[in-house]
Formats: sequence, C-alpha cells, structure tokens
Amino acid sequence: MTKVEDMTFDDSAGAAGPPREARRGRLLASPVRRSRLRRRVFAGLRLVTALAIVGGIYTAFAPGSQAEDTPKLTEAAQLGKRLYDQSCATCHGPNAQGVQGRGPSLIGVGSAAVEFQVETGRMPAARPQQAQVERKQPMFTTEQAQQMGAYVQELGGGPQLPSGDNLREGGDVAKGGELFRVNCASCHAFSTNGGALSSGKFAPSLEPTTDRQLYAAMLTGPQNMPVFGDNQLTPQEKRDIIAYVQFQKQDKDPGGFGLGRYGPVPEGLVIFLVGMVSILFVTLWIAGKS
Repeated sequence: MTKVEDMTFDDSAGAAGPPREARRGRLLASPVRRSRLRRRVFAGLRLVTALAIVGGIYTAFAPGSQAEDTPKLTEAAQLGKRLYDQSCATCHGPNAQGVQGRGPSLIGVGSAAVEFQVETGRMPAARPQQAQVERKQPMFTTEQAQQMGAYVQELGGGPQLPSGDNLREGGDVAKGGELFRVNCASCHAFSTNGGALSSGKFAPSLEPTTDRQLYAAMLTGPQNMPVFGDNQLTPQEKRDIIAYVQFQKQDKDPGGFGLGRYGPVPEGLVIFLVGMVSILFVTLWIAGKS
C-alpha cells in the first residue's frame, strides 16, 4: 500500500507540471520579457512624442517662412497683374511660365523686355509664329506697360531700365557715333534706317524709338538683336549711343534733300542716273540746234 501511494504520489507530481528547475527558469524569464516589452513601449511613445513636437514646430513656423518667401505684390505690380491676366496669360501662362506652342516663359526676362515689347506694339502679337513681329500701334499706354513690367519683374526678376525718360543725358554724341558704327551699323545702317537680314527678317528703323526703348533693346536683345549687357556696353556707353541716335533724328541736311540717308551707294546711283540723263538731253538739244 505504501508503495502504491508512493507511486501514485510520484505520478501526480509528474502530471502536475514541469520540474522545479524549469518552473524557476520561467519565473526568471518572465520579468526579462516584461522589461523588454516595457522598453519597446516607452521607445514607441518617445518616437510619437518627438514626431508630435516636430510637427507642431513646423506648423507654427512654416506659414511665416512661406509668407516671407512670397512677398505681397506692390500696387503697380497688382495693376500689372490684372492687365497681364486679361491680355497675356493666354499665351504666356497664368504665372508667366509659358505655354507650349504659344508663348515662351517670362520668368527672368525682366521689366525692360516687357516694356519694350508692349510699348512698341509688338506684344500682344497677332501672329507670334511669323518670322519677325513688327512694330505697330500699341494697345497699352506707357504707364500700363510699366505696370505689366513691374508684375513680371516681381515674379522672376531680370534686367531693369534706369528711371526717367531722358536716358541720353550726359551722353557723348561723338563717342556714341563710334560705338554705333562698331556695334550697330552692320544691321541698322549708318543712317539708323535699318536694313535687311536673312530668312525674311530685318533690322528696323530707329526713327520712332524713344530713349527707353533704345536702352531696353540694347539691354534685352529683342528678336534678332544681340544682348548688350553692362559687360559689353557700360551704362554710360549706352547713353552715348542713345545720344548719337537721337542726334541723327534732329540733324538736318544742309545741302538739300538727303535721299533717306541710306548711304553713298544709293546717292551715287541717283547722281549717276540723273547726271547721265541730263547729259543725254543736253547733247540732243545741242545736236538739234546745230
């Protein structure tokens, strides 16, 4: 009976669970697992807290930084934006970024280019894809052209004209004549009346141009004209050239009719034809009298 009880006791002990050493190992392992789980939970909470703090800081300061990066347009630029949206956005895009197949981007062209193109009536262009956009009666006043120029200038920057309308003041006519013959006469002719170029293009006459238009043309290089930045022609040299061109308009021909000032070739041709015809008539008259 005793043996049976001992055997029964041993079986019950074996059925109750693992040995004592295994239970002790499990008891020791449980705090380790709980410690690891606790560390992971705390790490996750710290990460969420850090992200919340960073997000709050960004939300608090980002709008202010954006407002500083995109300052409010000036009054002149706001007026220019209205005119631009009505007459220019179709071809150049709502933000002057350009439209494929219609018009180029205006970012970086500056107010000088806008003023020149609008004041001379070249823009808005009826046929932008033609070989050369010619000068025509402008649709906008000088003030409106300057307002649109101010809007484009504040959008993307670029070359700007000096203030004032008399940009030939302080210019040297003689020096300007030398600079004009070196840099401009090959296209615009010595007489400033313009001349033909290749592919149906031409250099226009400078007769109707103002001081600001001449300065803007040199500064921006519209259409076929090269750009004469301040490193090619200094501001003073630009004033010299403007003084020479405007002097050419005011200078009269003391000897009579100037034949359009197209140079010695047409003048010599006219003299030859008129002279030969005159000599022929005189010869016939003398022969008839004799």
